[in-house]
Amino acid sequence: MMARILIVEDEQHLAAGLQFNLEAEGYQAETVDTGEAALKKLLAPGAAYDLVVLDVMLPGINGFAVVTELRQAHQYVPVLILTARGHADDVLQGFGAGADDYLPKPFELAILSARIRGLLRRSGWVRHAAGERPGAEAVPVHPPEATTEPDHFQFNGRTIDFRAQQLTVGDQVLSLTLMEANLLRYLVQHEGQVVSRKTMLEEVWGVREDTDTRAIDNFIVRLRRYLEDEPTHPRHLQTVRGVGYRFVAHPET
Repeated sequence: MMARILIVEDEQHLAAGLQFNLEAEGYQAETVDTGEAALKKLLAPGAAYDLVVLDVMLPGINGFAVVTELRQAHQYVPVLILTARGHADDVLQGFGAGADDYLPKPFELAILSARIRGLLRRSGWVRHAAGERPGAEAVPVHPPEATTEPDHFQFNGRTIDFRAQQLTVGDQVLSLTLMEANLLRYLVQHEGQVVSRKTMLEEVWGVREDTDTRAIDNFIVRLRRYLEDEPTHPRHLQTVRGVGYRFVAHPET
């Protein structure tokens, strides 16, 4: 079945061009020109979009607010932000809101197509693992059996499925955004090591400009809600004052 893509873009000529090219590639594409219209479609009962291509500078609520509201509503449809606001701080704000990818304008169509294919491929993995429709909130399931596959990691009664972007805690499954999953994978891969904020920005998100490294702290706060029994007293995702963070799967009592 062809993927269904919602384009949120207020520049009519650009929206029409995107729709034409995406349909030429075999996708089912439709457009809206405001954040409010996008939320109405995406949060409607039975909404089944596979991906959103989202501008930031929109009339009314902006693209960052759209992503934030989607994630707060537990709607995890993949979101690719496409915008002229390409400064590193804007990129981090987009990821912080819950976007899965970020492509500054002007862009090459081939790059956009590759990014879309990558997000749809990941979305397919998530649906296969969870048995859900695109964008739906995960339903309670029994945790998977222990595994040594690199895409799975178990600790403290939790199982992380990096490929499906899910964290199992007891009989509940929590959805992760792509950026949350990537950051968590990096920390797990460097278990026990102190990782600086700057290193996380560069290695996980490819941001190499002079950027406020405190932007990473918002992601850490969110991850602690998933990983810690007491997020305000973290034992697994530890702060190393003045440097960054360290992940410890089995801290000493």
